[in-house]
Amino acid sequence: MALAEQLDQDLKTALRGGDAIRVSTIRLVRAAIHNEEIERGRQLSDDEIRVVLSKEAKRRREAIEMFEKGKRDDLVAKESLELAILTEYLPAGLSLEELRKIVAEGIAQAQASGRKDTGKVMAQVMPRVAGRAMVNPESANRNRTQRVRVPETEGGTGTLEKGDQ
Repeated sequence: MALAEQLDQDLKTALRGGDAIRVSTIRLVRAAIHNEEIERGRQLSDDEIRVVLSKEAKRRREAIEMFEKGKRDDLVAKESLELAILTEYLPAGLSLEELRKIVAEGIAQAQASGRKDTGKVMAQVMPRVAGRAMVNPESANRNRTQRVRVPETEGGTGTLEKGDQ
């Protein structure tokens, strides 16, 4: 079943079951999808819908963070419930190890030898991680100084350090 159809079906089920938060969340997502379809002038594919869902999930995470800072536990709970509903429609995220493996493979495929080849590596990596890799700013900063061992390539050392990334 297509993702748009699944959202419609789940909306009907939530309406019948009286699940107000699920109804509200799915309606908001459907509105965001509809706005994107109007902007593009066509119906969205499942992958494009997942991008919209990812954006909505990111908004919820940011809202949760801001509400926590403002000590608004009631709104934190509401946004957390909405985030949980949205994540049901998103693919499982990648672990750091899986992401490193994909990046290492992308580096090897692009035959990258330094920072100047970042675009080539990204072209290899992005289609494989789209919608599944989420960067936590704290972990990104902590892992930034670590070396990533990659297969040795012609002219490459097999190690990327902070300056090479």
